[in-house]
Amino acid sequence: MESAPEGYRRNVGICLINPSKKIFAASRLDVPRCLANAPVKKEGRKGGIDDNEDPRTAVIRELREETGVTSAEIVSEVPYWLTYDFPPEVREKLNKRWGSDWKGQAQKWFLLKFTGNDDEINLSGDGSEKPEFGEWSWMTPEQVTELAVDFKRPVYKEVLEAFKSHFQQTEL
Repeated sequence: MESAPEGYRRNVGICLINPSKKIFAASRLDVPRCLANAPVKKEGRKGGIDDNEDPRTAVIRELREETGVTSAEIVSEVPYWLTYDFPPEVREKLNKRWGSDWKGQAQKWFLLKFTGNDDEINLSGDGSEKPEFGEWSWMTPEQVTELAVDFKRPVYKEVLEAFKSHFQQTEL
């Protein structure tokens, strides 16, 4: 796998789908009414890939830490890094929080199939991190794109396009 572009914070993106081919989406606690992480994308260290950590390992760890979900399996991945730039006000806020100067984020996206029951989902996660998300639901790809924050929408569209064959229902 090629390395992430210079100047971008490396992290993983998670697109978790249920047996009905709907996508897990959650709203952020710190940005009311904002569907962030529409295909779930983790922020802060949350979502960050630790030094020398394989992205496939990071995606499973992050899913557990943020949602409590352990009943999932990797189905597919985007074979390259996707990037987006932070708007100036977001860049300033996040770089103060992180103590760094990232232009934006470079994400390695994975599609995971949820094999558990909805009652397994716990937005307090596994207790190892401060909760980041409020309400959650299962959404269609169209709903995810519509509700995504503007500066992340192009990446979400590209992710959903890469995984679109997995969202199509099969006819019997």
